Amino acid sequence: MLQLVLVEHRQRGIARVTINRPAKSNALSSELLAALIASFHALSSDARLRAVILASAGDRAFIGGADVREMATLDETSARNFITLVHQACQAVRDCPVPVVARIQGHVLGAGLELAAACDLRIAADCAVFGMPEVKIGLPSVVEAALLPRLLGAGRARWLVLTGDNISAEQALRWGLIEQLVAPDALDTATDALVAKLAANAPGAMRTQKRLTQLWEDTPLDVAIAASIDLFAAGFAGTEPGAMLSAAAQKL
Repeated sequence: MLQLVLVEHRQRGIARVTINRPAKSNALSSELLAALIASFHALSSDARLRAVILASAGDRAFIGGADVREMATLDETSARNFITLVHQACQAVRDCPVPVVARIQGHVLGAGLELAAACDLRIAADCAVFGMPEVKIGLPSVVEAALLPRLLGAGRARWLVLTGDNISAEQALRWGLIEQLVAPDALDTATDALVAKLAANAPGAMRTQKRLTQLWEDTPLDVAIAASIDLFAAGFAGTEPGAMLSAAAQKL
């Protein structure tokens, strides 16, 4: 039986989570979503974790959207359950206490784009294609599509969800949907280099920084600033900043 989500533990606290349904363009079924949620919950409980790569199998698609065949069978109740699973998968990625980097190739559509948006950083092959086509099949874009205005701005997010048109990887880079664009054969090298850089930073500070980036997105400015003061001070209750600051001061 095909294992829908593969988890590989690498050195230096780096993990790679691979969505493994290439014959179906890695479309998100209920079973796959449940496995993805469980995988991220397990990783999030690991104190040694430093960074995560979210990848997918094959060249055709990062994630070609939700499983259309399953969606065609939904009624009002099962539709609510299915879209809640999509949200929970995105939330599990966002709740991961360390940075999650999306390694993107091929088509990135609908719920797949929402999952990519839930990651902290995104590196894409220059042949990738991005879109939110739900309106073309009688549905609105929902749940973590709400992250898109924060990444792109309101007008560009509206363009994606109202036209349903795809955009190229180059346009996605210009719009701020991805942070780095590389040739397909350089995708693994670029992704590995980024997560190695992230894993080399102070682990406690990185976990705090991840929490703060979400506060910046989710709370009013004054609340986020007040919380950041508390988190900054709390860092000095441990040994990490003192030791690293002392080492840095000796180099001056």
